Amino acid sequence: MLNELDTELFLALNGAHASWLDQAMFWISDRNFWFPFYALILLFLIWRYRIKAVGIILACVLAILVGDQITSSILKPWAARPRPCHEPSIENMVHVVWECGGMYGFASSHAANTFGFVTVLVLLIGKEYPWLKWLYVWAALVSYSRIYVGAHYPGDVLVGGTVGILGAVLVSFLYRKLPLNYQI
Repeated sequence: MLNELDTELFLALNGAHASWLDQAMFWISDRNFWFPFYALILLFLIWRYRIKAVGIILACVLAILVGDQITSSILKPWAARPRPCHEPSIENMVHVVWECGGMYGFASSHAANTFGFVTVLVLLIGKEYPWLKWLYVWAALVSYSRIYVGAHYPGDVLVGGTVGILGAVLVSFLYRKLPLNYQI
């Protein structure tokens, strides 16, 4: 029942594509496209926090690693749920914008990584910079792009984002408990 609902929602979202949007979603979904964005955030943290930035940056990296490893090394092999573009019953209905990717898609590492990254920033420095909450829009857009390009079901994205947020909460908690955390 849940898989059927997820498939129906996927087909509706993925099927609502427009040729003019394909290239944009390709880039939004591409991890390498965002390196300048990450570099700007890195420079901002270094400029604003100097040596204290080291802890924040390490917390961001750790949150991404936690989310990525849980989704890629634990959930994908455990669930063994094919990506929509690899699912024989619907593969001819899937609008694929770029390569399909690995065989399994549950849960989305893109969603885990982006939501984990944003959540660490919000939890560690969000009181000082409330505008950081708007980065959740970016994380949601990247996550949606994975449905658009045909790589993930909505449930994959939802679980991936949840894993990322929970991983970031754990990392932020540990960061605040470390004796050398350079409290902000």
